[in-house]
Amino acid sequence: MLTTLTTSYTDTRAADLAWTLGREPLPALATLDLELDGAKLQLRLLGASHQVLLEEERGSCSETVACIPGSSTPLPLGVAKRVGDWEYEFAARVEVLSPGSFTGRAEELLALVSDHPNGLAGVFPGSPNAFTAMLAQRHEGQVHWRTWHAYPQDGQLVATRTRVGVRDPAAL
Repeated sequence: MLTTLTTSYTDTRAADLAWTLGREPLPALATLDLELDGAKLQLRLLGASHQVLLEEERGSCSETVACIPGSSTPLPLGVAKRVGDWEYEFAARVEVLSPGSFTGRAEELLALVSDHPNGLAGVFPGSPNAFTAMLAQRHEGQVHWRTWHAYPQDGQLVATRTRVGVRDPAAL
């Protein structure tokens, strides 16, 4: 699903992004509710980037990657932690692209996500290459999602990937 976000472009630099787990739902500009083999997932586009809410029989998990005033946790390259009965893994990277490469990559990602039944993308007013996109799936009992945050003015594309799965399937 592709939408145009009716807000100003708030998180204007990749360096402004912060990561948090367990945050309450923030006001969303667009959402996509998914049911993935018993897992309820809500992809949320914020004016300041993204939030994912996961609910399953074993508990819930909330991931926020956004420009949040007062947040002291910068975007990490990687995180691995236990969240209830789950193992949570997060990774992020920043790609720096030339203007031509950036436009091509932005068009490719927006086409991929907007045509996918488990995808949500929002384009910010003023630039078709300023966007946040999210894509989710469930594979082998684990929930995965990927996100992309585009900063065309700097030629930066922040890509994240997250995996949440049961810690010890044999113990259940």
